[in-house]
Amino acid sequence: MIVPGRDIADFAPAAIASLQAQTETRWRALLVDDGSYDDTGEVFAAAAARDARFQVLHHQEARGLGAARNVALDLVDTPFIGFLDGDDELTPRAIENWLGTLEESGSDFVAAAYVRSRLVDGAYRSGRVQPWVADATAPRRLGVTLAEHPAASANIVAWSKLSRAELWERLRFPENVAYEDQVVAQRMYTEARAFDVIPDVAVHWRVRADGTSITQGRARLPVLHDYLSALLGGIDVLSAAGQSDAVRARIALILTMDLPSLRMIAAEHPDPAYGDALQAFEASLRALPEYDDAELDPTLVTALTW
Repeated sequence: MIVPGRDIADFAPAAIASLQAQTETRWRALLVDDGSYDDTGEVFAAAAARDARFQVLHHQEARGLGAARNVALDLVDTPFIGFLDGDDELTPRAIENWLGTLEESGSDFVAAAYVRSRLVDGAYRSGRVQPWVADATAPRRLGVTLAEHPAASANIVAWSKLSRAELWERLRFPENVAYEDQVVAQRMYTEARAFDVIPDVAVHWRVRADGTSITQGRARLPVLHDYLSALLGGIDVLSAAGQSDAVRARIALILTMDLPSLRMIAAEHPDPAYGDALQAFEASLRALPEYDDAELDPTLVTALTW
């Protein structure tokens, strides 16, 4: 497992404990301290001192999540590769379920479900599987392609998947941008010989109460640019691979889930460049041949609740 983190000392112990609690014990983890100012490096080092399955890499200066993952990928010598952000947690049977599925199917990777974890009454508590995650991962499907299961393209997070190492011989994450896993995820779907999806929840994805995670920063213009570029970049990958149904599914999800909240931000944003960037993005979507056939799903409009 590759576990990057920067300034997540308060959350890293839970991520580490979730690895140590795995029912499948045949794992090793590369803990990447990406130039932290807090005690993240010390937390990682302490874990490695207690458990030989952990190895620590330290970046003196922050290089970003994509670079942190890439550095670790260059060092991996295990037959399978997975990711866990240092502020998230694995469920106890995550690795067992991933490995068992791949051993059964022989596919290149498996994608599992995940849930958000939010601060409630002083503790982080996990919610339900969101509808678009369920559409991507349920029911259990083994040995499928994107043409057979285009809805899988909604699952674009790196940490919901376990892959055979060979798949990463030709894949690396973009660096110096946010939302670095979206394009890579679509390349995984389009380049894999076959993949699996399972409805089992593998990860509790922490939505930080202080709003400091990357995915909570879309009101900032540079983050918006990265976000919109990632969305279009993922669609470009699907289009180049001739996956029109998957493109249509992505457009429908963006129209339903992403654009309403971004429009609300743009309406109150002090910088008109924010609204301009969003309008240009929407124009790019409308120019796609699949746009007219993409149908909004009203059941997802209120799906941001637990």
